[in-house]
Amino acid sequence: MTIHRENINEIRTQFIDRISDFMSTFGVSATVGRILGIIYLNREPMTLDELSAETGMSKTRMSQVVREMLDMDMLVRVFKKGVRKDLYQLEKDHYETFITLFNSSWQKAIMRNRSFEPRLKNRLKQIKESPELSIEEEKQVDDLLEELQEWMDYHDWIRRVAEFFESGEIFNHVPINRTNETKHQDIPLLDD
Repeated sequence: MTIHRENINEIRTQFIDRISDFMSTFGVSATVGRILGIIYLNREPMTLDELSAETGMSKTRMSQVVREMLDMDMLVRVFKKGVRKDLYQLEKDHYETFITLFNSSWQKAIMRNRSFEPRLKNRLKQIKESPELSIEEEKQVDDLLEELQEWMDYHDWIRRVAEFFESGEIFNHVPINRTNETKHQDIPLLDD
């Protein structure tokens, strides 16, 4: 292996690691982030066998990770004439991938709280209706009800932000700045 090939492989690994680190911002596991980086840099759809060989993971574990990525709409199954195995490729638009990850993370949080909040509110209202409730306890319940309402308002805001992203309306307010429309122009490297 030449020194150039070693340097290229080292930079490729660093790039994959950066993608993986960035994906962790969205609650994506390091494994999913790594697979995302590998497929992205491969620039072609990959099979489970290829992904297993590239990562050193078992085919069973790779299958689980790919299923997780399919569920998160990060990967799509594609067909290529002459290839009998399933091929997987990424959503090509980074902005759509961001929106998918952003919404996936927030939708999970919203769903977890959707059933929790009303149950908690009902319990607090039942306590408040109790004739044995002291003035101090009533104040505590009122404070909790107020905090709960603020929490519910916050989750409603998150839901609306997620819808704002999902609808594409975000691009009307924060347009995509495509300064590099050609595929292989020189890209300045930034020091860490």
